Amino acid sequence: MLPTPSTSHVCFDRVYEPAEDSYLLLDTLSSSTESAFLSERFLQSTAPPLVLEVGVGSGVVLAFVAANARSIFGRHDILTLGTDINSFACQAASQTVSTAVKDEEQHEERSIFLDIVNGDLASSIRPHSIDVFIFNPPYVPAELPDFSRHTDYNAVPEGKTKTSFEQDSYLLELSYAGGEDGMVVTNRMLEQIPDILSKGRGVGYVLLCAQNKPDIVKQQIRDWGSGWQAETVGTSGKKAGWEKLHIVRIWKNDD
Repeated sequence: MLPTPSTSHVCFDRVYEPAEDSYLLLDTLSSSTESAFLSERFLQSTAPPLVLEVGVGSGVVLAFVAANARSIFGRHDILTLGTDINSFACQAASQTVSTAVKDEEQHEERSIFLDIVNGDLASSIRPHSIDVFIFNPPYVPAELPDFSRHTDYNAVPEGKTKTSFEQDSYLLELSYAGGEDGMVVTNRMLEQIPDILSKGRGVGYVLLCAQNKPDIVKQQIRDWGSGWQAETVGTSGKKAGWEKLHIVRIWKNDD
């Protein structure tokens, strides 16, 4: 079993704490089937793959991928990048990934951590630049946060030394509240995937819960056009109810 990166430095009052969904992503990405798929898709003879996690949170998933690139991809030289709408998550994730990569310094070959960008989904990403996309969205069917407060709540208030309870509550809402069917944020991100994945080899991993209606989502992805594929490659949780989790792999076969 590959080690889970440390998040002991993260304040979980305002940043999503790694949970079953996070660990399902770790298990799925490092499984023998996905490692074989990724190793074949990103052969050592090709350019280093750029890995993006949107909604990076504590950084545990991106750090895991960065620290275990050799096991997951069959190569060490991957590039890792993250985004999050929560600036406190960006700071926490940057430390998580940096520490995980630094811990690999005893090895001559290691991955390269680029940055964590504070922004909305993949709005800051150059078109067709991402080789591997990872997204653990806010998937709980709950009312969306009031985004009109975002600028004020995305930093420590001027003249203060710490965030307020209301501020922390808002920032945590960003990590789990997904609107109707838990799909409002996910649908926005799905619309961006064809534009950010690299042509010919881009692949995405998106986490869904049962109430997100994953079978319908997968068919919608296949309906994007010729060659688009979507399959469940990891599951966890209860056998019934919305808590059951699915990892859906999204990719496009060559025409």
